[in-house]
Amino acid sequence: MKYSPWKFEEILVMDFLVEGKFKPLRHLLFLVFFFFLLYSARFWHEYSGMYQYYVLVFVYSILIAMVYINIYVLVPVFFFKTKYVTYLVLLVLMGVVGLNIIGYGFKFFFTEFRIGAIHKENEKGGIYEGILMCIPIILTTTTVKLLQKWISDNKRINELSNLTLNMELNELRNQINPHFLFNMLNNVKALIRTDPAKASMVIVKLSEFLRYQLYENSEEKTLLISEIDFLSNFLNLEKIRRDQFSFDIRTVLDKRVLNSTFIPPNLFTTFVENAVKHSIDISGKESYVKIEIDINHKQLHFICINSRSTGYSVPDKKNSGLGLANITRRLELLYHDTFELNIESGDKEYIVNLKIPV
Repeated sequence: MKYSPWKFEEILVMDFLVEGKFKPLRHLLFLVFFFFLLYSARFWHEYSGMYQYYVLVFVYSILIAMVYINIYVLVPVFFFKTKYVTYLVLLVLMGVVGLNIIGYGFKFFFTEFRIGAIHKENEKGGIYEGILMCIPIILTTTTVKLLQKWISDNKRINELSNLTLNMELNELRNQINPHFLFNMLNNVKALIRTDPAKASMVIVKLSEFLRYQLYENSEEKTLLISEIDFLSNFLNLEKIRRDQFSFDIRTVLDKRVLNSTFIPPNLFTTFVENAVKHSIDISGKESYVKIEIDINHKQLHFICINSRSTGYSVPDKKNSGLGLANITRRLELLYHDTFELNIESGDKEYIVNLKIPV
C-alpha cells in the first residue's frame, strides 16, 4: 500500500508517540528539551561560580520529578478514570509543594552564594517565572498522554472491528452450514411420525438457535441469559443427533444478575463447539459436556468440561485451532490483561477455565 508523503509522515509521528520501541528516545528528547528550556531562563545566573549549575540541576530535578509524577501517577490513576476534580486538586497541590521545595532550597542552601541582595520583587519574579515555566510543561505532558491513549484506543478499536467481522463471516460460512441443517431437518422428519410433540419442541429450539445467530449475534453486547439459552439450544440440538450424549449447564446466579449482565455475543461458542467435537466417543460410550457459569467480585467465571476418547482425533484440527486462536485474540483486544484463560487437555477430560471482568 502506498501513502502520500503527508500521510506517511503522520503515521511516523503516531508510531513515534505510541510504539514502545521509541519510548527511550521519546524520554531522552523530552529531558534534553526541558533542560535547555531551563538553561535559557535567567534565575540560575544570579548565583556565583559552580553554584549556579547546582541551582540549575536542583530546579531541573524537582520539576522533572513533578512532570513524571503527573505522567505516571496523576494522569492514569485520576484523569483517565474521569476523576477530574481530584486530578486538578492534586496537580495544584503538587505544584505548590514543588515550588515550595524549590523556594526552601534556595533559602537554606543557596542564599549565601547569590550575587547581590535579595529583593522581594526579584524573589516574586523568580516564583512567577517558575510557575509560568512549570504549568505549560505539565499541561503539555498531559496532552501527550491523552494523545497516546487516543491513538492506542483507535488502533485497538479498528483491530477489534476487523477481527470481529472476520469471525462473523467464518461463523456464517462454517457454523450454520447446510449439512447441519440437513441433519436437523431429517431428525425432525423422523420425529414427526414417532413423537410429534418432541418434533415440535425441536423446531422451536432450532428457530431460537437461528434467531440468536441472525439478530443478537450482530449486537456489540448481549445479555448473559441470552448467551446461556443459545448454548443450551445448541447442545440440545447436538443431543438429538447423538444418542449417547448428555450435557449440563449450571449457574447459581440470581435472575436479576442474569438479566442485567452483558457480555460480547458468542464469547463462549467456540469453546463449546470444541467441547462437542472433542467429546465424541468412537466406542459408543456416554459422552458429556459440562458448563458452569458464576460471577464473583465482578469477575465472570466460565468453565467448560468435556469427556475425551483417547482413540478419537478431531477431523478438522486446522480450523479448530484457528477458532481458538481467534477467540484468544478477541479476548486480548476486549479485555487486555484483565482476563484469564487456562486450557487443560487430559486423557479423559478437556477443561477450559475463563475469567473476564463484567
